Formats: sequence, C-alpha cells, structure tokens
Amino acid sequence: MHVRDGMSTDLLTVGHDHTLREAAARMTSRNVGAAVVVDPAGEGPGILTERDIIRSVAAGEDPDAELVGNHLTPEAIVARGEMSIEEAAKAMLGGGFRHLVVVDELGRPLGMLSIRDVVRCLTQGVTTA
Repeated sequence: MHVRDGMSTDLLTVGHDHTLREAAARMTSRNVGAAVVVDPAGEGPGILTERDIIRSVAAGEDPDAELVGNHLTPEAIVARGEMSIEEAAKAMLGGGFRHLVVVDELGRPLGMLSIRDVVRCLTQGVTTA
C-alpha cells in the first residue's frame, strides 16, 4: 500500500500570519491535529501541529499574539504519494512525527498522512478474536 492510498486529501491550510488561537480554532473545528502552512514566498509547505501550539502555551506565550510562522515544526519531513506506508511509518518514527505532508513532484501539498491513517492502512483486514 502507498501513501496516496491512505492519505487525507481534505487539507486544512493556514497562513504564516494567522495567530495560534486562530489556527487552533480551525484545527478544532475540523477535528484534525495538524495544519499545512502555506507560504507563497517559502520553499515548500510547512506544518503546524497540536504539539507546536501546546509548547507555545506551556512557555507562557499569548496564543492571540503569537503567529503561526514562528511556531512551525522545524525541518518538517514530507512524503510522496508513491512512498510505501511502511516507509512513511519509519520516517514518522525516526523523526518523532505524527503527521506528514504529502507533496507532488513540485513540492505542492496534495494531502496529509497521520499516524492514525498509517495504523488504519496496516490493520485493514485484521480481525480480532
């Protein structure tokens, strides 16, 4: 099975200039744990996760003043649709990630693969006794 078979294509995107509270509200309303951060001048998509927001709040920062662009997951790893689910799982485990942005050959976001998607793909057809 490949990443393209398990990824979600219904992406939540936010901009660098959104506040963390705005991003958190959008993530909550969509019931997702990560958002793709689009920066027209950037070198590819970034990712903001629940964990990034929690770190900021725990540090005493104001979620109404802090901007998404200052809290992106550093060195976000991306996946390609043709990558196997197993390869994606290894990348997630190795980097400590729960989400991977899936990009096309030009680096444009196509989808998101979460650890939940990986587990679902790897356990399809598995029955419990």
